[in-house]
Amino acid sequence: MCGFVVFVGGGTAPDPRLFGAMRATLHHRGPDDAVDLTVGPCTFGFQRLAIIDTHGSQQPLNYPPHSVGDPRWTVVCNGEIYNFRALREELALEHGCKFATEGDAEVLAAALDVWGPAGLDRLRGMFSFVAWDATEGVLHAGRDPFGIKPLFFAETEAGLWLSSEKKALMPVVETAGIDTAALSYYLTLQYVPEPYTMHGDVRRLAAGERLVYRPGASVEVHGWSVPIFDPPAATPPAAGDVVRDIRDALRDSVRAHMVADVPVGAFLSSGIDSTAVVALAREVKPDIKTFTVGFEATGFSEVEAASVAAEEMGVRHFATMVSDEDVLEALPVIAWHLDDPVADPALIPLFFLARAAARHVTVVLSGEGADELFGGYEIYREPASLAPVRRLPQRLQSGLKAVAQVIPEGVKGRSFLDRATTPIEQRYFGNARIFTDADKATLMRGPAAPYTEVTAPVYAAAEHLDDVATMQFVDLRTWLPGDILTKADRMSMAHSLELRVPFLDSHVFGAAARVPTVMKLPPGERTTKVALRRALEGVVPASVVDRRKLGFPTPTRLWLRGPIGEWAAALMNRSQAGDLLDLGYAQRLLAEHRRGEVDHARRIWTVVMFCLWHEIFVADGLTR
Repeated sequence: MCGFVVFVGGGTAPDPRLFGAMRATLHHRGPDDAVDLTVGPCTFGFQRLAIIDTHGSQQPLNYPPHSVGDPRWTVVCNGEIYNFRALREELALEHGCKFATEGDAEVLAAALDVWGPAGLDRLRGMFSFVAWDATEGVLHAGRDPFGIKPLFFAETEAGLWLSSEKKALMPVVETAGIDTAALSYYLTLQYVPEPYTMHGDVRRLAAGERLVYRPGASVEVHGWSVPIFDPPAATPPAAGDVVRDIRDALRDSVRAHMVADVPVGAFLSSGIDSTAVVALAREVKPDIKTFTVGFEATGFSEVEAASVAAEEMGVRHFATMVSDEDVLEALPVIAWHLDDPVADPALIPLFFLARAAARHVTVVLSGEGADELFGGYEIYREPASLAPVRRLPQRLQSGLKAVAQVIPEGVKGRSFLDRATTPIEQRYFGNARIFTDADKATLMRGPAAPYTEVTAPVYAAAEHLDDVATMQFVDLRTWLPGDILTKADRMSMAHSLELRVPFLDSHVFGAAARVPTVMKLPPGERTTKVALRRALEGVVPASVVDRRKLGFPTPTRLWLRGPIGEWAAALMNRSQAGDLLDLGYAQRLLAEHRRGEVDHARRIWTVVMFCLWHEIFVADGLTR
């Protein structure tokens, strides 16, 4: 796990002091080593967190090794390629490749050398990389299919800049203004969706995309891998086969994710996803250490349930409790690490969880991705509940739509009728639905951008799927990389901790993609992810198999009625973001919330996190 900055241009190399400072901004991603290297028109900066081949495999890495003259490839890679040993053997035996290290970055370089961009399809892991091909004079870059590892880029007059985090690029992006479309998306979704960032001149390479750049030309971006659900159209597979395939794939993935030359632990909440990862990891490492976090507020702690599960599995467990004072102290640090605002309160416990784990281990396994793959969100039940109305003739649906419009806001039945008579492409855009278009017309100083601009391409690729699989696919392509994996990467790397996600593995996805909806959410079942739960019977403690999802609950509603609410009011009072948002409107929401009249917690938190981000990255000019 690492961080890098890369520049490629046709003129002079960047100032070494400026470039070194940009690379050092990423020290938290890789405190073990720091290298700057210029090769032809490229300058590479690398911060290393040594995980595999800790005494070798320094980057930037040149390939082939020991070549006569300048090497063809210079590569930096952030992440892990879990099948690198099998690929290394194949490349050596069948293609005569030579290797000078025991690490995975050199295998990536050899794969590009032998197979070109098609070699990316052979990789199993999480990664973002940049590779300069001196023979062809072309820069290649890419991200893994799920978007586990980040990659930002910016085109300037001097050339192309790329980095693991956006903050490293800010010194060379002089004209970066706030992208109001990205702000509009954020206010609805609670995150900035790919490929956007809040700074209009900086973009993210999206999950499963690769970039090609020739100095002096424009950047080309190509999709190379889009995981797509593929449930059977006719006879569903036997339940026993589905369960076996899921269990075998997940066990194989956890074993692959355990490979490291440093200590490996695991996060453990009260739910089935992290418990499954721990139970399977324990088969490889019986003494694995596990970590959980809770808040002092009553009802917002999974510590007790996680501790019981840890005891039943016989693993050593560490629990951390977080106070309101801890949260207030950490919030500016959290915002700085995020690069762009993310209003998901779950990133706060994740920050403290990673900090606690980093005192004991260098790598942790976590359960992200299971809900998207196996149907874990309650909202996925909606198509079944709306089906009686959706099956009515369009004429009747139009009439019910008109009825819904005259029912007063908040009256029972209005929302149901409205959603039931709205096509899925217009009503579903992910798990978070913060500010409506009507809200944004009041809150935003400028025009709002429709969220359908983000989801329309995803829906176009999901035409063959039923509504539940379509919703999963929307989340897989938007919510997962934009929210879930962003907070996982930034909050873990804030503490130089490598977080691995065994559910987001090509083999596990292959098993999940074939599960029909009736096996994910059978009629009458009270729980979600039913196929996964059945696969894990006998693997996880019986008390966990059918437990409802909590996911590190966060007392945001209570926070905003106490000292954190006072801090939020003061932040909005001094904020210089008033030219973008009507902060008086947001203050009125906060006042209503603090009086206990309405629960506005999610909307307030979304504005507050933007104001905090604006203060750090715009008003203060990134002075931390």
